[in-house]
Amino acid sequence: MGVVVEANIGLDEIKTFASSLSVWAHLATVGADDEPDVVPVHPCWEGDILWVMVGTDSVKTRNVRHNPKVALHWQVSENGDGVEVWGVASIHADLATKKRLWTGVFDYDLSAFAPGGPENSPDTAFMRIEPTRALLLRMYGAAGSARWKAS
Repeated sequence: MGVVVEANIGLDEIKTFASSLSVWAHLATVGADDEPDVVPVHPCWEGDILWVMVGTDSVKTRNVRHNPKVALHWQVSENGDGVEVWGVASIHADLATKKRLWTGVFDYDLSAFAPGGPENSPDTAFMRIEPTRALLLRMYGAAGSARWKAS
């Protein structure tokens, strides 16, 4: 029995599938020492852009300032379904971005992590991830896979 490879799919299908797996993903970055670092994050979509709340001096932030290429892997379901997304990240700590993202984008209360709100949380920033490609796997790929790539 061979692996079924699906036709290429759209980013909307990737977003929907990832959202059905978990609110948690593992974010991979690479630091100035060229060593990888992986941490769990709770990314949220705004259109076709992923956002992650970060600290202004966190390892994630320092790594992205060194190398903006990142990858995310959503937690795999019980039957082995998963999603990986690769992209280019940037850090945004300006007040206008904070105010815009504070309500309506994230599906959890950001004040739990930054009680000062957008105006009084100077150590809070947001990582913007522009996806460049994605891979959807069913049963770890044994039941098929689908790919998306930015044009």
